[in-house]
Amino acid sequence: MELNALTAVSPIDGRYQQQTQILQKYFSEFALMKYRVIVEIEYFIALCELPLPQLQRINFKQMVATLVAIRNNFSIEDAQQIKTIEATTNHDVKAVEYFLREKFIAAGLEEHVEFIHFGLTSQDINNTAIPLSIKEAIEEVYLPLLQKVKNKLDALSENWKSVPMLAHTHGQPASPTKLGKEIKIFSERILHQIYQLEVIPYSAKFGGATGNFNAHLVAYPDINWVEFGNHFTAIFGLQRTQYTTQIENYDNLAATCDAMQRINTICIDLCRDIWHYISIHYFNQKTKDGEVGSSAMPHKVNPIDFENAEGNLGMANSLLHFFSSKLPVSRLQRDLTDSTVLRNIGVPMAHTLIAFNSILKGLEKLVLNEKQLHDDLDANWAVCAEALQTILRRENYPHPYEALKQLTRGQAITQDTLFSFIETLNVSDEIKTELKKITPFNYTGVY
Repeated sequence: MELNALTAVSPIDGRYQQQTQILQKYFSEFALMKYRVIVEIEYFIALCELPLPQLQRINFKQMVATLVAIRNNFSIEDAQQIKTIEATTNHDVKAVEYFLREKFIAAGLEEHVEFIHFGLTSQDINNTAIPLSIKEAIEEVYLPLLQKVKNKLDALSENWKSVPMLAHTHGQPASPTKLGKEIKIFSERILHQIYQLEVIPYSAKFGGATGNFNAHLVAYPDINWVEFGNHFTAIFGLQRTQYTTQIENYDNLAATCDAMQRINTICIDLCRDIWHYISIHYFNQKTKDGEVGSSAMPHKVNPIDFENAEGNLGMANSLLHFFSSKLPVSRLQRDLTDSTVLRNIGVPMAHTLIAFNSILKGLEKLVLNEKQLHDDLDANWAVCAEALQTILRRENYPHPYEALKQLTRGQAITQDTLFSFIETLNVSDEIKTELKKITPFNYTGVY
């Protein structure tokens, strides 16, 4: 069966392909090959820049132009050539090395082919290529889309900053708030987590078969290979982990996964709150001609965007949690379990992109139902009890909490009920006037 959007096993490559295909340049098999080629080429150039004695006579300018062309023009046909080589080698990174050998020979660099992948192990390439792909995907795709979500929340918060709303603690009517402030909570939470995500280094492992530069040192004992490795990974904006086994320790990658998981959890919280506000009619949703909300109930306009987002965020978080708990664990100097897991590193990001897009779509469809917000506030004058008892405490009135509790707990309180109660209080007319100015519509605090 031919692979296309209808035959793909995963919905991220099928149903949601339009939203996730941007990640193909970072996390596909083709992308992994390309990133490996980039690292191998930059490594060879770095050896020439030292230079190693055997590379001193190379025409540096011409060589760089040749290799940069190989890197920049890497194609599907090149990737297929690597797959063909891998069918014989049964080793993906060695296939990349052999591919580059053929390119070097074709470019007249055959006498230098032994310095391709010189002294390296596969994970020096993988643990530089993969964090580079993650770094670029987060910086170029993930963070800009998350910023769009935050910007939309900021805009709605500003639009609704003066809209009073009945709060609900434990699902029960509580001291009123402002709708804009409730939206701003999520924007600020996301902002703090973006800061935390951005300070986590993207770590690379680069140090030979077991992390000690054994082969490098035995061949060229006078070169400071630690300094070389640190400088080389910094070219890509990566931070070299100084002490490793054959593979990266993955602690910072785990931290990145945890940070993304926290952001997703905040977005789940947002989706559930908006879902509830829709269910109690604080928001209506814009409808679109031709859409249906149910196969059986024609009247329904479901909050499907927020439900879709919540589901995809949950999918992403399950994988992010697995990555952060699995990847830092490896037997002795290494086992291969990280290799197959890392091939799925783009999957939670894909589910996250689907979710962010759904949130944006859902937020665009919200229509504020100010009448419902007004009616709910007007039906809950009991929420002014906190304000009244606080002022009475200020005036040293005896047992104000108990008096308001007896009046309001479990009772339907109206404006008239509250005003009648105020008239029974043994306080000055000035205080009574102050108390009567408090309404569910203005008792909203500083935000």
